[in-house]
Amino acid sequence: MPISPSQFAINPLQWVATEDGWIDPSIAPPLPERLTRIAAAGFTAIQSEVPSDSTVGAYGQALEAAGIRPGPGYVNLPWADLAADRARHLERAKVLAANNVELGNELLFLAMGMQRDAPRVAHPAVGYDHNPSRLEQVRDYLAEAAQLITAEGGVAALHPHIGTWVETEDDARLVLDSVDESILKFGPDAGHFAWTGIDPAGIIAEYRSRLAGIHIKDYRLDIADKSRREDIDYRSTVRAGIWTEPGTGDADIPAILAAAGEDFAGWVVVEVDRGTTAVPGESIDLCGRWFESTFGLEAASR
Repeated sequence: MPISPSQFAINPLQWVATEDGWIDPSIAPPLPERLTRIAAAGFTAIQSEVPSDSTVGAYGQALEAAGIRPGPGYVNLPWADLAADRARHLERAKVLAANNVELGNELLFLAMGMQRDAPRVAHPAVGYDHNPSRLEQVRDYLAEAAQLITAEGGVAALHPHIGTWVETEDDARLVLDSVDESILKFGPDAGHFAWTGIDPAGIIAEYRSRLAGIHIKDYRLDIADKSRREDIDYRSTVRAGIWTEPGTGDADIPAILAAAGEDFAGWVVVEVDRGTTAVPGESIDLCGRWFESTFGLEAASR
């Protein structure tokens, strides 16, 4: 496998996954506790997110103390009809980019925000309520965010996400094919694309020249198929167990990584929103065991 272990980071969403299939950052244990468990699982980098009650410097020191490197950042860009609200979200994207650049990692995955009451959260993975005019507005909004991120010294990578206005292969193609590659790279989530019914390796291979990073999730295709077929909402599908730790589901992870190409030098982020165990630390350990077995690493003591 041409990809190096040093290209991997983990986004430990297990600690913020809620019983109702959503995400709540307020329930995460203290950062040092999380970092210690991540390091013990064998990971050396984390998807970066400076806590709201911290500074970039303090966060960087906490990572260094745990032996963890800052990985890519993540910009969640909610859609808003009012220009003033969009401006506020764009300013936040600029701050997040500056934070990550200061930490020493230029890459930020750029996704449309997923909101609880959104139409595509109620009807996920099928491109519900497709509107070409709105998609063009969304494309322009993402392009503006990408320009701001670039101006801060960062690299923006489009991250299509279930439940948002950039969800499907067609949505992603429209944005990628009409925004200049110099300001917007590609950073897909293989699991989210698979939920929509496509082979993620195919679109990754097609756009590999602008691929900056990949989120890999393992998943259960039977639950994804049922979600689309029976119009099951996002949270119910998550609760039903669509996500699982790498190596335990239906994802062909070697093929997904191979699709990135022999010269891929970007980041690979391991992510499990809500896995096979209700105990977050155990799920992190399972991810680490897959990582160790994949690369033959001798992970830190568990």
